[in-house]
Amino acid sequence: MQAIEIHETGEPSVLQLVERQRPEITTPTEMLVKLAAAGVNPVDTKIRRNGAMLAAGFPAILGCDGAGVIEAVGAAVTRFQPGDAVWFCHGGLGGAAGNYAEYRVIDQALAQPKPPALTMSEAGAAPLVLITAWEALHDRARIAAGQQVLIHGGAGGVGHVAIQLAVAAGARVCTTVSSAEKAALAQALGAERCINYREENVENAVLEWTNGRGVDIAFDTIGPAVFQQTIPLVAHYGDLVTILDPSAALNLKEARMRNLRLSLTLMLTPQLRNLPTALAHQGDILNRCAALVERGALRIVVSETFPLAQAADAHRQIELGHVTGKLALVLN
Repeated sequence: MQAIEIHETGEPSVLQLVERQRPEITTPTEMLVKLAAAGVNPVDTKIRRNGAMLAAGFPAILGCDGAGVIEAVGAAVTRFQPGDAVWFCHGGLGGAAGNYAEYRVIDQALAQPKPPALTMSEAGAAPLVLITAWEALHDRARIAAGQQVLIHGGAGGVGHVAIQLAVAAGARVCTTVSSAEKAALAQALGAERCINYREENVENAVLEWTNGRGVDIAFDTIGPAVFQQTIPLVAHYGDLVTILDPSAALNLKEARMRNLRLSLTLMLTPQLRNLPTALAHQGDILNRCAALVERGALRIVVSETFPLAQAADAHRQIELGHVTGKLALVLN
């Protein structure tokens, strides 16, 4: 099979197209999946630059997200059969088991039925961002109907699905964007107020939208500076969640005065720490999201697809910044 393999850290050029033996089922609960698409995420570029996150290290096949059709199943597989379409978020953190490849062996417990309403490219690009946004809004911030929610980067991979998950929960959404085109997308996805941070003062806009009270929930998908700047935009006793390291240099005096609940979310933790119960919960999240997709309450925006051989171009695109929605590799 063809795969994209990495042997050392570096620029996108270290991603090499190679021929490798097709993986084989080795336990009774495993399945062989012929991949149709794999998501490309910022974490992939960080591993490429900084090194593997698992001890298996390099050489490695990157790619956490995948979608495809089952070709063969182990003797104890009961949930699926050959011909079923599945999606999942697993692998790609070190060693051979990533999804930048034509085939992948995965345990049945880690895959879920692909929503029929999604194309393979959409399904392959979606799991990591869906789980991330769900864990941030539902598991960490405990979102409720009627709340006002600020989502930074509303046209990005995580941001564009976070808007929809918040709206589906009955919340009102305000988001930050960098252009009129991205504002139009965010509004189409359900955002009530779109703030172009290049043209408007974000603090003034948020406080005006909330009549000076601040939002009930703020979700940072950008980084430490934005996390710090968001603290005074959250209502007293509100929630501020980030998917990134907020930095040890944070000044939390105002957060303390506001009695904010500060939360961190890293959806890769169940893989990195081998937490089966948490992995099962993430599977449940995908199924809940699939139900939203099927009723038309959630869509995945894939702004560009690349052939497997052009994985390096996809990495370059991500590292330029400001990608709308998601990028995906497509495999024939």
